[in-house]
Amino acid sequence: MKALFFNGEKLSLVEVPVPERRKGESLIRVSKVGICNTDMEILKGYMGFRGILGHEFVGVVVDSDKKDLLGKRVVGEINISCGECDLCKAGLRKHCRNIKTLGIKDWDGAMAEYLKLPDENLHVVPDDIDDLSAVFVEPLAAAIQVLEDVHIKPTHNVCVVGDGKLGLLITKVLTFCGYSTCVLGHHPERRKVVPKVSEYLLSEDFREDSIFDIVIEATGNEKGFETAMRIVKPQGVIVLKSTFHGDFTLNLSPVVIREIRVVGSRCGPFPMAIRLLSEGLEVKDMIEGIYSFEDAKRAFKEARGKLKVILSC
Repeated sequence: MKALFFNGEKLSLVEVPVPERRKGESLIRVSKVGICNTDMEILKGYMGFRGILGHEFVGVVVDSDKKDLLGKRVVGEINISCGECDLCKAGLRKHCRNIKTLGIKDWDGAMAEYLKLPDENLHVVPDDIDDLSAVFVEPLAAAIQVLEDVHIKPTHNVCVVGDGKLGLLITKVLTFCGYSTCVLGHHPERRKVVPKVSEYLLSEDFREDSIFDIVIEATGNEKGFETAMRIVKPQGVIVLKSTFHGDFTLNLSPVVIREIRVVGSRCGPFPMAIRLLSEGLEVKDMIEGIYSFEDAKRAFKEARGKLKVILSC
């Protein structure tokens, strides 16, 4: 099968064997896969990953012990846990001590004609959600996780820092669920993607400090947290969503002095993401390119600075 393989230095389209599933796993023929900022960071060295990239996908189950999955369109949760360690037994399976992560850590990803995943990771996509929307389920679930991690009151003044892919998905979720939300970013033309947003502010022009009850940082770079610390109120909450390659120096004294609560937020609930798509949450307006696997290098080049770019198998 064809697959996009990263060897630690370059990304290449190669021929590799179709993965052999084990008991409790399903084999999936990939239909669509999204290029994520995490994929871009892996090419810079993030997680030291070597293998097939990709974790945002929709596909069709072609082989499985579970007959009710055969022929079904599915999306898949990216964390593969052992089920045996203390954290798994405590219900923290996405923090498994032996965690493997689709296309990110010790498990080949979805930028291939086929992939395998544990049956328990799979969610069937209903007929009212097409493939181009379904490919957003994984990042949309990560956006929804913000609502699981922090209680947002109707009176709260909320700001999303970052108007990239994840920042806009978070903003879409918040506005769809009825929360008044401000966006701090660099691309005012992207306001049309979230027309219900209360205010769209340019980062370079915004100088006010300590005005937001809750700040959700989704910039994908090291400067985002500094901005979040500056604009959150004393005893406010910062939700961190960014992951990226590299180290940086940060003064955390403001967190202590102003009694700021910092919450890390990662993967989220697939069932709710699927439900919001079925209820009409629009995501396809974020797609800025669809490419074949053969044109993957161009797709990755085009993905820099754009919203969602999708590979079609």
